[in-house]
Amino acid sequence: MESAKEVCRNTPGPVASIFYQGLERSSEGLDMVEKSIVAYGSVQMGRLERNTSWISLFIALAPMLGFMGTVIGMIGAFDAIEANNNISPALVAGGIKVALLTTVFGLIVAMILQVFYNYIISKIDSLVNSMEDASITLIDILARHSGSKK
Repeated sequence: MESAKEVCRNTPGPVASIFYQGLERSSEGLDMVEKSIVAYGSVQMGRLERNTSWISLFIALAPMLGFMGTVIGMIGAFDAIEANNNISPALVAGGIKVALLTTVFGLIVAMILQVFYNYIISKIDSLVNSMEDASITLIDILARHSGSKK
């Protein structure tokens, strides 16, 4: 048991950390091991997801900033019309171009961030699945170990 704890202590990653917490409580019974694994698994999951909210914030903000640029560009186009008292295409083209460019850039940024966010979330989900599978295996091993002692 002590050598297993030592291996977990010296192995980086969430699975080893969860195993260590479970092994630390192995003398207190399987129920305590299971509770410890569940609690520490939640802590590890929180650590894995800790900064993903910032990415989702920027995913939401990028199109809004693009649309704000659209409004600003259109205001510029109407200001040019008002100042010259004329509606020539060349006069409003600059404002409309700014409006369209900011919309495109906002949408491109949001799409890139969305792909990046989904990649990160899929990696986190994969790690969480590994943590759950490993935790079940650990509990099974401890149950067999405690059963063989009796």
